[in-house]
Order: sequence, then structure tokens, then C-alpha cells
Amino acid sequence: MNKTVFVTGVGIISGLGYGRGATMDALREHRTAIGKIRYLGTSHDLPVSEVPYSNEDMMDMLNIHHDTIMTRTALIGKLALKEAMEDASLNPAEQHTVFISGTTVGGMDKSEQFYLDFLSNDNHKEYIKTHDCGTCSEMIAEQYQGFEMITTLSTACSSAANAIQIGMELIQSGRCDAAVVGGSECITKFHLNGFNTLMILDKEQCRPFDQTRAGINLGEGAGYLVIESEDSVKRRDVKPLCVLSSCANRCDAFHQTASSPNGEGAFLAMTDALREAGLQASDIDYVNAHGTGTQGNDLSEGNALMRVFGDNMPPVASIKSYIGHTTSAAGGVEGVISVLALLENYMPINLNYRNKIEEHSFEPLHQEIIPQKLEHIMSNSFGFGGNDTVCIFSKIKEDKI
Repeated sequence: MNKTVFVTGVGIISGLGYGRGATMDALREHRTAIGKIRYLGTSHDLPVSEVPYSNEDMMDMLNIHHDTIMTRTALIGKLALKEAMEDASLNPAEQHTVFISGTTVGGMDKSEQFYLDFLSNDNHKEYIKTHDCGTCSEMIAEQYQGFEMITTLSTACSSAANAIQIGMELIQSGRCDAAVVGGSECITKFHLNGFNTLMILDKEQCRPFDQTRAGINLGEGAGYLVIESEDSVKRRDVKPLCVLSSCANRCDAFHQTASSPNGEGAFLAMTDALREAGLQASDIDYVNAHGTGTQGNDLSEGNALMRVFGDNMPPVASIKSYIGHTTSAAGGVEGVISVLALLENYMPINLNYRNKIEEHSFEPLHQEIIPQKLEHIMSNSFGFGGNDTVCIFSKIKEDKI
């Protein structure tokens, strides 16, 4: 199970814009995408990070007729998938390739919009079939022929990271040559109201790992990675971007929504990921933290980080202060950003930080530094129920390919 898995392509869309270039430009300029709601029809006035395009805009970008039955999650996902496939020059029909996508709301944006119609007339009944998560993944993947398997994961905020792990395990076990993995999620009234009911939405821009943190800002987006076996990379004669060194998942089931105070699940997932990668804690050069900005998550995750790294804490930051919490897509979006950080030797900083959390021995990275080395990045994605997943991305050593 220790076969090397390479990342050969990435695609991303978020509130920062579409594509690798727009994403890294915004991160380097310390430009947040969190602001007023533009596209979601709601009476709430809460800060969010929306993809800066209407559905019609995205249809035009994809050359899709405006009358086509299509959900926002699918449109966002299609754009990220398109960039990833082009980046990797991948044709799924030429090798054993699977598509694994994480989402929770699926096509719920249209279900919400037309729910009263469903009850009273048949004007929009065609959208009923777009509601479920599996249909959403099929809509995203339909522009490409040849995927041997299309499947969907829904484990809340660790969904896309779990998609990455399953794709990695399928490659290492020889069940496929390549996997396109990640997730897509739009903002819906359902989860805006749901998180608001939990009283964990910040009415201002979120402040991960700050003593005054007051909750999350919801975001939307999609991120996909093309991962391949070494044989597939050599056969296709492509240059990989980096190595996917490991993925690990633990589920501590401490509470339906809250994190365990000592971060047990997160601690176990991080230590498992290090062991699977054959690395020591001291080898990690940067941690892309889950860092939602809630009282519970940041305290718990910080406690887990202290247990793993002790007095040798690497730079830690949350990019949710830029793009909000993209929920089920977070592991894909932030996985792509982790790959881009490796490629560009750049560590995104933690915006809006002012005050150290009293219980923590460290502060997040909030001022730019030029890394002396940036070889291994740990990316954390933690979901409801303590479903915690950690991925480690590494630069390629000369003898690896």
C-alpha cells in the first residue's frame, strides 16, 4: 500500500475567482472574498464568500445553453474539473480512471427555489431529480467520457478530503490508474440557516485562531486534483506537480457537531497521516489548518496541533479568512491551495488575527515569511461527528520519478 501517488493536475474555483492564477494572486495580495450576499436569495445579511459569477455567467463560461437543467454546485464543479483535466492533459478513456466527489447540499439550491412549485404544480418538477448528491456528481462529470466509476461522498466538511483518500487507496491497491478527486459545494439557504441555528456564524469577517473568534463565514467553491500511479505518469509521459504522501481519517464520534476538547480525532488523524507518509512531525513545514473560526474547533484543533508538534510548531494558518468555509468542498479547495503553495514556495497567512488564544502555546502565521524550505504541507479537514481527515502533500524528490 506504499506505492507513490502523484498529483498531476489541479482545478479550483472559489470566492477568489476561477483558476490557479486568480487564487494565488488573491492569497498573495491578502485579499479576502468574504462580503455581502449577492446570489443566494435570502433575507439574512450575513457575510459569505460566494463564487463571483451568476449561474448564467458560468453557463456561458462552459458553453451551456441557459435553458439547460443545471444546479449551482454542478456548475462550480464543472469549472474546477475542467481546469484539473486540462492541467493534467487527462483523457479518462485512455486508462482506468475514476471520479470521486464530495458534496452535501448537492442540488438543494434548486429544490429550495422551486419547493412550493413541487407541492402545487409541475412547472419545475424536472429539478427534483437534480436534488441528490449523486446526481450532482454525475452532472459534473458528464462532460467527460470514460470514467469507470463515479461516486459521491458526504461526510460533512471532510467529504472532499475523504474523496482524496479513497482515490489514493484505489490507486495504491491497483483498482485504478488515475483518480479525479475533490468536491464541490454551493451556498444554500439550508446550510446557511442550519449553521445560523447552531449559532456559529460570525456577523463579521471570521477570525480563525483569534481569542475573539465568533464563528464561521460560509463559502462556496470546488477543488479537484488529478492523482495517478507512477506507472500511469510514466506511460502518459506527464510531469507531476507533487506527491500525495498520505491521507488518514479518524472518527472520534465525540458529539454530533462539536469537536472533542482535546482534539483526539484530529490528533489521531494527524499522527496516522505522518506515519503513513513515513514522516516525523518535524518534517512538516506548513499546516493548512481546518481553522473555522468557531470557539470549539479552533481550541480543539490547536490543542491537537500542540500534542502533535509540541514546542516545534510549524507555521499554521487557516485560509477560511479568505474564502470562507466551503464545507464539503473544503478538502478539495484547500488541497489544491496546498499544492499551489508547494509549487510557488508560498505560505498563505491567517487574515484578521489579532489576539492569541489563551490556551494555545502558538500563534497562527499572520505575517508573510519566506520559507527556508517548503517540502511537506499538511492539510486538515474536520467534519461533524468528529470525522477528521488529514492529507500530506510533498515536493517531488529527484529519485521519485
